[in-house]
Amino acid sequence: MTQTTTNPIKPISNISLSSNFTPKTFLKPHPTTTTTTTTLPSIFNSKPKTLSFKIHSSSNSPPPSSSSSDTEFLISILHAIPDWADHVKERGMRKKRTLYDHEKWIQHRSSLRHWRHVSSSLSSRVILSLVPPVITFTSFAAMIAGYNSAVSLHWLPGFFPVLRASTLPYQLTAPALALLLVFRTEASYSRFEEGRKAWMKVIAGTNDLARQVISGVENSVNAPLKKALLQYIMAFPVALKCHLIYGLDVRQELQNVLEVDDLAIVLNSKHRPRCIIEFISQSLQMLKLEESRRNALESKISGFHEGIGVCEQLLGIPIPLSYTRLTSRFLVLWHLTLPIILWDDCHWIVIPATFMSAASLFCIEEVGVLIEEPFPMLALDELCKLVHNNIQEAIATDKIIQAQLTAKMRSHSKEHSPNGRPTS
Repeated sequence: MTQTTTNPIKPISNISLSSNFTPKTFLKPHPTTTTTTTTLPSIFNSKPKTLSFKIHSSSNSPPPSSSSSDTEFLISILHAIPDWADHVKERGMRKKRTLYDHEKWIQHRSSLRHWRHVSSSLSSRVILSLVPPVITFTSFAAMIAGYNSAVSLHWLPGFFPVLRASTLPYQLTAPALALLLVFRTEASYSRFEEGRKAWMKVIAGTNDLARQVISGVENSVNAPLKKALLQYIMAFPVALKCHLIYGLDVRQELQNVLEVDDLAIVLNSKHRPRCIIEFISQSLQMLKLEESRRNALESKISGFHEGIGVCEQLLGIPIPLSYTRLTSRFLVLWHLTLPIILWDDCHWIVIPATFMSAASLFCIEEVGVLIEEPFPMLALDELCKLVHNNIQEAIATDKIIQAQLTAKMRSHSKEHSPNGRPTS
């Protein structure tokens, strides 16, 4: 760099500092030029001077500082356990539920159910999802116990106090926490029950509509349209299930029910259950039926719209968030102060006491949160499969039953003469 000496009385109009240093590397970098212009006030009451810096750097970004990398590493460690617990929970939400039969009911009320439930605790998604809060509050209790023990043993200076408090506040607030948890769980179960009833109406309406189509529509006149209509009826609960549960492949679920051209139209629609209802409605209009019978069939479609409305309401409107937040905050503050409250009575027993309290109370709250969205908790796959099997069985047995009844009518007419006397 060349230093230029100037007259201090005469101000310098423009100062340009240029750095063309290029680091030597084994690879040929692609230089990029960044120009930074900084305006500084003149100390001689003249025009501002402009400093121009040219920095040549390679395309590779500079390595992060050690402090930022350590912070990111610490954050990743802190997020590891909650992310793992959430993954286990969401994987359990996508697990297919099954309908109970007689054998499962016998197993459900077996005397060995308690041992079976305890032995499967480590595979329970409810328990595994509680690992982050339980570990956090148990560790905090261990820290409080260690600090109080150090103060009691005079390992710390005398101005450090022992963290203790009266148990009276806990005795007064325990009923409030119990009521919060009870109301939270009760509200979630009422939503689960409402979702179950809505789906039972959808399944019953689907079976009834298919039964009326099978028995009331003649095959000789409306055979192709009747077959397509029954496919649409079987596809409606499957489309509604995919509409309500996240992560399902609609194409895979419907490819064995609908034909390729119909499936393409359904997949391109924004609301697939209502698209299938439109298929059903248009098919009923094209059938050659009496007006009264057509109206009876179309009246079943209103039950489908009602089921969609109830299910979408449950999916889109949760329990008031203020109630959920209040319950969560109450539980957190309760367990943060629990080791201080129990120290005089329990001392180091505050660690297992906090563990048991956090595991039990957070488990109740977790169950309420899980059943708040009812549809992953219901055996919708089994219900849709049951509807499909029932309709297929009804189609297969319809001709057999008609032939059987026709044979009985013919045999009855042969046994009786036209004047009412039996033939000889």
